[in-house]
Amino acid sequence: MTIVSPDAQEAMKRAAAERAVAEIADGAVVGLGSGSTAELALEALAARMAQGLRVNCIPTSERTAALARRLGIVLTSFAEHRRIDVAIDGADQVERATLNLMKGRGGALLREKIVASAADRMIVMVDETKLVDRLGGAMPLAVEITRFGWQTVIERLAAVGCVPRLRLAAHRPFVTDGGNYIADCTFAQDFDALALEERLVRITGVIETGLFIGLASQVIVGRATGAEPLGR
Repeated sequence: MTIVSPDAQEAMKRAAAERAVAEIADGAVVGLGSGSTAELALEALAARMAQGLRVNCIPTSERTAALARRLGIVLTSFAEHRRIDVAIDGADQVERATLNLMKGRGGALLREKIVASAADRMIVMVDETKLVDRLGGAMPLAVEITRFGWQTVIERLAAVGCVPRLRLAAHRPFVTDGGNYIADCTFAQDFDALALEERLVRITGVIETGLFIGLASQVIVGRATGAEPLGR
């Protein structure tokens, strides 16, 4: 993994975010992702709206919604729009060869996947440190689970070959915007993302996983030299 200074990483994130926002067409319905890079994209989107861009946006988290309102970004919902023209979001990891993603460190993975699945295009914005040859490694996979019976779900997750840990916040279980818990699952060995996804979603009590397989239409990578698209 590439190691860069926080300031350099911030600059790369901003470059990727601005490049992604530049691709949004006037009149589009836009899915707004969550996380630090997505928040930079909201700033860039607000700047374009100040210059006359008209969009309606569906946020993937309460935090994103709150920031969008502060920036004057027009929000809508699936009640008004069943389809999204383009979703812009970050990722915790991007697998270079496949553009498959791992997401969920911020806990918004369920809503992020709903928005990505409803979008005609998903543009992913990352800095170069998020590129990996294979998903996983030292980074745990976030799995959203039910609060009721979560102890039994944790046991079933362990049976697929991982070490699951209930995510905590201030010494209490972390609760997602959907009212669920997150199990962070660490794997000692490499895994096949598609096969693992299929196994996990069959576990009763698993609501969604942080594996985003085949959803990214384009990945824009921020580097020290600027932003560039990553192809499969």
